[in-house]
Amino acid sequence: MGKETLSQNEVASLLGARDLTETTSVPDDSVTELRLKGSVLPPADSGLSESKAPVRKRVTAYDFKRPDRVSKEQMQAMQSLHEGCGRNFGASLSTLLGSMVDVKLTGVAQLTYSEFVFSLENPSCFNLLHAEPLDGPLILDINPSILYPIIDRLLGGGKDTGPPSRRPLTEIELRLVRRITDLFLKELHDAWEKIIDLELSVRRVESNPQRVQLLPPNDVVVLISFEIMLGGARGMMNVCIPCDSLERVSGKLTSHSGVGSVSQTLLEESQHRVRNQLGGVAVDVVVELAQAKISTSDLIDLRVGDLIATDQDSSHLLPVTVQGIHKFNARPGSYKGHKAFEITSSVEK
Repeated sequence: MGKETLSQNEVASLLGARDLTETTSVPDDSVTELRLKGSVLPPADSGLSESKAPVRKRVTAYDFKRPDRVSKEQMQAMQSLHEGCGRNFGASLSTLLGSMVDVKLTGVAQLTYSEFVFSLENPSCFNLLHAEPLDGPLILDINPSILYPIIDRLLGGGKDTGPPSRRPLTEIELRLVRRITDLFLKELHDAWEKIIDLELSVRRVESNPQRVQLLPPNDVVVLISFEIMLGGARGMMNVCIPCDSLERVSGKLTSHSGVGSVSQTLLEESQHRVRNQLGGVAVDVVVELAQAKISTSDLIDLRVGDLIATDQDSSHLLPVTVQGIHKFNARPGSYKGHKAFEITSSVEK
């Protein structure tokens, strides 16, 4: 069988080849002799004293359709900024509606613009935002499953909400939605104030996100998702920021991500603001005196002055409910000529 002399580069390639099956050391000249599929191939003088097993390196798959345009530190900074924004927006919305609204950040992710658009419902409340001095527009999308219950509360509706409507917003509803978006844009401006002074405004509102050709489909965007809960209704609110718009503030985001004390300070400030804003929210407090069951005939015969006896003892504590939830027990009485009740204990749940 014929022999062939290989160059040093070819020997290095053979060392990493998968079909390398056998290695034999030649002691007289310390040159490695390689046997590949039955052929003896002595390499050129490479100075190798002994053969070594090829080092396998860990390879990470890279998706060219979804490149990571924003670093991990910048993503952490974005999450820190918008956690406080969500809490403050929930407090402001609670004050506006007169009901408890919980808003929490569910995630910050990178994806393509087409993936973001096709993940939205149709119709939806698709707001195109102008954010000076950032390059390019921002997007604020509010899911109809939570938007219509909020509109219903603004119009004086109760707690019970029917199935979410699948229709575009009317002109009157768009004006009511503007009050909600203005609240969020104010909190978004305050959250970004230490990074950049944003002037945010709504350019226009669309109902079909797929018809809005705002960016090329493969452009990478940062998606910030919030979950809004109002009573039994819940839905998502998304903020979409093109990565190209973040390039001018990328350095400030990186420096902001490493300051743990700033995050703690922002958290304390947010908690203080939430307490102050929730202090003006009115809640329903109900004291249940007694319950009784009577027949329909007795109900028809009821007259002024009739007495209805109950099974409840006069010394029994009365349940106190806050927004329909049993929170305290109380004793009835009077105070300065007014009927009153004294809280005696709280209900632990």
